[in-house]
Amino acid sequence: MTKLRVGLLFGGRSGEHEVSIISARAIARGLREGGNGDKYEMLPFYVQKNGLWQGPAVAQQVLETGEAIACSEIIERRSQLWQFPPAAAEVDVWFPIIHGPNGEDGTIQGLLTLMQAPFVGSGVTGSAVGMDKLAMKDAFAQAGLSQVKYMSVSRSEVWSNPCVFPKLCDKIEETLGYPCFVKPANLGSSVGISKVRSRSELEAALDKAATFDRRLIVEAGVVAREVECAVLGNDQPKASVVGEITYQSDFYDYETKYTDGKAQLHIPAALSPDVTTQIQEMAVKAFLAIDCAGLARMDFFYVEATGEILINEVNTLPGFTSLSMYPQLWAATGIPFPELVNRLIQLALERHPAS
Repeated sequence: MTKLRVGLLFGGRSGEHEVSIISARAIARGLREGGNGDKYEMLPFYVQKNGLWQGPAVAQQVLETGEAIACSEIIERRSQLWQFPPAAAEVDVWFPIIHGPNGEDGTIQGLLTLMQAPFVGSGVTGSAVGMDKLAMKDAFAQAGLSQVKYMSVSRSEVWSNPCVFPKLCDKIEETLGYPCFVKPANLGSSVGISKVRSRSELEAALDKAATFDRRLIVEAGVVAREVECAVLGNDQPKASVVGEITYQSDFYDYETKYTDGKAQLHIPAALSPDVTTQIQEMAVKAFLAIDCAGLARMDFFYVEATGEILINEVNTLPGFTSLSMYPQLWAATGIPFPELVNRLIQLALERHPAS
């Protein structure tokens, strides 16, 4: 039987480059295990931090070492940026695992669509809306999903004249109060996020977030348990068991998320059957609301004191590292890692049938 050639696409230009390599190494192992080695042939492709694509020979080296390739940010000939390795033409189905901007925001999905080959995960719409926290929250509101109070802020408001900025801070304090969270609208893995409790911290956090993105979001803080639910499928998605994250740090920042021992995952979460069912139903509703496909992880706040369940955000291309919640949730639901990889490839083929 001819094996299906799976293009494992990883790396990228975002701050989550190293996380992408770790995820790709796990998926590469999954493509060899559980009978997948009999069905799939992996063709790895690595996108350097400066945007250049490298073919299977170099990409395999990165997978084996786990180390990013040092490269100059200066590209001598811009035409190199759209000269893909010849092996790209041999791919039957793509498995992109590039986290963050230029990976899960609809850009790479648009490129793969133009390549006319199936790919794992959401398309342009679901990826773009899921990545932009403001667009995502608007879509969730339209779907009737409960959320924390939030405000949108632009970089121009932050870096405006000295008379305007204090008024912006006044409005945030009046509308949301403290503590609150300041976030870039289009970054993942808690990059650029700050928890603030005072005016001076708010000013610094806004300035910091504005260096990452021209669109910012400020959210009210809430005393709640942080729970997550994985979704798998296309038009009729299914939800996994619910997991909970606990940690000692001030909030679930980048270091806590990707440092072994900093956070604890409790799977399944100690929740009542009724609360669990509500979270699962909301997860599927959110998945469909932004036109996700294949996979997504939905993050929630459960306010135990009031019984409120608030959707926080969606990750349309969640991590596949050993610390990542998404594969662990499905393992606890009865789908081991190799089978999860297989199902995602099959869902890609279902959504993008060969022409």
